[in-house]
Amino acid sequence: MATKKQTLLPILILLGTVAIAAAFVAMKEAPKEKEPKAFIPVVKTQTIDVGELTMKVKSQGMVMAKEQTVLVAQVGGKITKLAPAFIRGGRVKAGEVLAWIDDSDYQTQLIEAQASLASARASLQQEKAKGHVAEREWQQITNASPSELGLRKPQLAQEVARVRAATAGVSRAERNLERTQIIAPYDAIIESKNVGLGSFVGVGSSLGQISRTDVGEIRLPIADKDMQFLINHGTDSMVTLSGTFNGQLMTWQGKIVRNEGLIDSKSRMNYLVAQVDTPYDLAQPLRFGSYVTAQIDGLTLPSAAIVPRYLIEDRGLAFVTNDNALHFEAVNIIRQQGENVIISGNLNNYDQLIVSALDVPVEGMELTVMGKNQLQSGDSIATNTPVSEAN
Repeated sequence: MATKKQTLLPILILLGTVAIAAAFVAMKEAPKEKEPKAFIPVVKTQTIDVGELTMKVKSQGMVMAKEQTVLVAQVGGKITKLAPAFIRGGRVKAGEVLAWIDDSDYQTQLIEAQASLASARASLQQEKAKGHVAEREWQQITNASPSELGLRKPQLAQEVARVRAATAGVSRAERNLERTQIIAPYDAIIESKNVGLGSFVGVGSSLGQISRTDVGEIRLPIADKDMQFLINHGTDSMVTLSGTFNGQLMTWQGKIVRNEGLIDSKSRMNYLVAQVDTPYDLAQPLRFGSYVTAQIDGLTLPSAAIVPRYLIEDRGLAFVTNDNALHFEAVNIIRQQGENVIISGNLNNYDQLIVSALDVPVEGMELTVMGKNQLQSGDSIATNTPVSEAN
């Protein structure tokens, strides 16, 4: 049976151990409290380009000739000759003969008309002589005044009329002879040819169609809301045309020559007409039938910028100030241009535009600009598309 001493010894050892542990715990210094660090959002910025901006109004259209002419025969006959250039796509100069109609009958008619004119003139001279003879005879016979018939004045008037008619006949025969040659009225390109060698044509028959090449025109539809951005309703504005030539993108310069002044009843669009001089003589010809896009020079804003639409909030644009604080600047949206907008306002005081997302933006909050301070490994920020440039 265990003695009292044997029973108390383990208890005493346990109590001593607890006392020693408590002494060591009491001797340990309490840990120092760390001050909490403030969270500073990291943002990405981009310099906003503010300056003079010329607004552009976009459109599209097809290049057409300013004038087109259907070649029509004014006399009938057989086609005896065709010019080598009188084919579809052929280039001809003003005054160039395109086709010849058999003129043998018209030469005969001219000779007959000339003979009739010579005969009428001879008869007129004879009648004048007869009139002088009649006047002298009346003076020898009596002192009375002779009648007009006695002086052969009606006969003289008849011969004068015959000369005039014969002269007109000669002119008509000469015109008909000239009309046997189909002549280009201006520098042109052949759109179509409807006759061949040996074909018979009548008066009014269509021989083909030509298009004038010294001027090309493009009708450009403009929405009514975009007319406010043009100077003088677009008239006299310069326009840049873009299209393909031999598979490559090319540009041409033109000018708005007129505003048609009407709104199309179906499309509800205004139409401006752009003009390009000598389109076929350019280094890269602007061919009729080509589809082109157009940028028309409009109003010039003294201070404006183009930014993505998603960067604009109700409070305006978000900027980083010189002391790395958030600032919202109110702006005026002048025009939406695709995914971008043209804005104006007090933009010259701030140039660092925030282009990354902020979870809870507060005016004046401190920010860290990416690139100015080194990011720690593993840190990341959300970035957005940079500000686009003006077209």
